Amino acid sequence: MITIHRTNSEDTSFKGLVIELDKDLAKRNGDTNDFFAQFNKMDLIKNVVVAFDDAVPVGCGAMKPYNQSAMEIKRMYVLPDRRGKGIAVSILQELEAWARELGYAKCVLETGDQMPEAIGLYSKTGYQVIPNYGPYENVKSSICFEKVS
Repeated sequence: MITIHRTNSEDTSFKGLVIELDKDLAKRNGDTNDFFAQFNKMDLIKNVVVAFDDAVPVGCGAMKPYNQSAMEIKRMYVLPDRRGKGIAVSILQELEAWARELGYAKCVLETGDQMPEAIGLYSKTGYQVIPNYGPYENVKSSICFEKVS
């Protein structure tokens, strides 16, 4: 049974999953990985969720304030052998609920054009493509999304 636990970036299960995420991103992003890695620092992130299958951490996601009305979704990851089971949807829904509880009106995020699973997830859960924002404004391989609560 999948359970979702709210925590922060100090959580050891989250840190372990992020190591796997970063390996995956390095492969997919290739030469551009250093550019994207600078926006994924592991400074204290107050809003992190980890999905567990029994006691095993199988996925994670995080968010941080982007501006006064939006939280930015970051560090979404599900172990490859656990994909396709709705875990990422559960993680995303928990982050969205938490953002609403904190008074944010929407969530924004960036993903890469080499991330078909992520693009599919965000599209099927009600996110709309928006013009690239902030540091991704002129990055052709970035796709930015938004979902209003």
